[in-house]
Amino acid sequence: MSIAGGKTHTSSDFEKELAELRRMILELGAKVELMTAKGMESLFKRDSSLAERVMSWDDEADALNAGINDLCLRMMALRQPTAGDLRLILAGVKVASSLERIGDLAVNITERVLELNEEAPLKPYVELPRMSEATRLMLRESLDSFVKEDADLAIKVVRSDDEVDTMNQQLLRELLTYMMEDARNIGRCQRLIFVSKYLERIADHASGVAKTVYFMIRGGFPPKRAWKKQLPPKRLA
Repeated sequence: MSIAGGKTHTSSDFEKELAELRRMILELGAKVELMTAKGMESLFKRDSSLAERVMSWDDEADALNAGINDLCLRMMALRQPTAGDLRLILAGVKVASSLERIGDLAVNITERVLELNEEAPLKPYVELPRMSEATRLMLRESLDSFVKEDADLAIKVVRSDDEVDTMNQQLLRELLTYMMEDARNIGRCQRLIFVSKYLERIADHASGVAKTVYFMIRGGFPPKRAWKKQLPPKRLA
């Protein structure tokens, strides 16, 4: 059942517009997911041409975001949507904004890549690939929760954010150690710290998408404790 409760609208044009909204959000989601993946690939492979290609895709993401906003404003002005459809429209605006920001962060990653490629590599990457994959999974599952209207999956995405935060903190400590060991490492370490922070912010936006999806489906938010991962009980000594 859809969030509109399965109601059939008298306006077939409105139904088509709602379907177009979903399609455009998924297109934007796929675009920024690709930008994030290829941005990190350009880092790991030291591929400046790929980094520049990712940067060139940002205009497409911006155009999709603008198109989604225009469509949502038009539907609110002309269609008098029911409560469920209104939540979808409002969620569309907010989700598109978060996705567009993810695209911007992917561009920020590639800017650091171009700078890093001017110097010798610092060290083999270990934490960053793990962090990159965890972030991409959050983004993908946040979009899946939108497609499937799956509130439980949305909660799972939000709970995953703490793991990415932990990886970011671990990488920061490691890079600070490299900086203290040799001052010549400072510039490269700073750029990698930026990349890690960009990934952490992408995860935050994916979490924000999931929260918006939850509201779209349920019409409200759960208690704050629902967003926290349930830890196993402590074993008695």
